[in-house]
Amino acid sequence: MPFQKTKYIWMNGKLVDWDDATIHVLSHVVHYGSSVFEGMRTYVTPQGTVCFRLGDHSKRLVDSAKIYRMEIPFSAAEIDQAILDLIGANEIESCYVRPVAYRGYESLGVDPSPCPVDLAIAVWPWGAYLGADALEKGVSVCFSSWARMAPNTMPAGSKCGANYMNSQLIKLEAMRHGYAEGLALDTFGFVSEGSAQNFFLIRDGKIYTPPLTAAILPGITRDSIIRIARDKGFEIEETNITREQCYTADETFFTGSAVELTPISRIDQITIGDGTAGPITRELQKAYFDLLEGRAEDKYGWLTLVPEYQGAPAK
Repeated sequence: MPFQKTKYIWMNGKLVDWDDATIHVLSHVVHYGSSVFEGMRTYVTPQGTVCFRLGDHSKRLVDSAKIYRMEIPFSAAEIDQAILDLIGANEIESCYVRPVAYRGYESLGVDPSPCPVDLAIAVWPWGAYLGADALEKGVSVCFSSWARMAPNTMPAGSKCGANYMNSQLIKLEAMRHGYAEGLALDTFGFVSEGSAQNFFLIRDGKIYTPPLTAAILPGITRDSIIRIARDKGFEIEETNITREQCYTADETFFTGSAVELTPISRIDQITIGDGTAGPITRELQKAYFDLLEGRAEDKYGWLTLVPEYQGAPAK
């Protein structure tokens, strides 16, 4: 989906015009994938525009950087404020938010330590990640021939740019064969996650999802759905899931900031349930969007109101 440009991108504490937000071609990140990033959405409620779990996303960004020994020169609280300021400066309501910290321009070599750690944040309108009908009708996915990385190779728990080369292989293979997404196994043969989504399975009223040890990203939307489901009385087990369990599931779905809560209607051409969003998926989906769009009480404290924008931005 092409970008819908906004006015400004935040770079190292300053607002830069969208087209001027550039880096040097010899920046370390260009050659070695040395970046960590976040993805988050805002939603329009009767009270105004809100960010979903703003502080949790900024904290995960800092944690991802720490794993790779990257010291971001801004605190999580400062990143929170920069995101709110940027949304206001762009005078945008519903948008996707992308903070990225990366090793910048200084020297070139595998050793990244001489290079500065820069931080940029962008916001832009972004619709349904897997298509307009995906949230209602579900998507068709396939198991990928590419496995997720082993736990002693690269840390799956860090949202690192380099990790997403594996994700690209999974996504490109799936699309080449006519599927919307790929579903990967871990190196032990258990279900891990999609190219950029966590995975859930429902069987006989019980909800299952792979554990953090299955080479998955600790998804913030994943955590949100687990908490919502448990509060609604559903039993959830974080456990290893086999490929054949997916084929015989009653319902399956993806979660993530981009995909939100998207049903999976077919896996490897095998229809899941009746081939659309199942009843539990719909119930969780409704509860999730009711909270995000202000129709239900924010009892978890997950929503941060974007202050009304006033005045010209400091550049």
